[in-house]
Amino acid sequence: MNIMSDIKPVTYLKSKTAVLLNHINETHRPVIITQNGEPRAVIQDPESYENMRNAIGLLKLISQGESDVRNGRFRPQDDVFRDIETALKETR
Repeated sequence: MNIMSDIKPVTYLKSKTAVLLNHINETHRPVIITQNGEPRAVIQDPESYENMRNAIGLLKLISQGESDVRNGRFRPQDDVFRDIETALKETR
């Protein structure tokens, strides 16, 4: 993987938008768009973006769970499943 090929100036985006979008969707690699030599945006295909969002969501849940455990906010597994079974029986 050559990251230098994934950095393009905004003029490239303007003149070769279709080519760039095809490249992004085929390779699933993001492209960094620069303006005056500075990074200004990242373009990514929708599938990779969704996967990244899902991964971030899972990491947030794991972090919250670890925080709950550190702060004593948890219940034994048997109690949780017993409460679920009781709730299910009540709805029948």
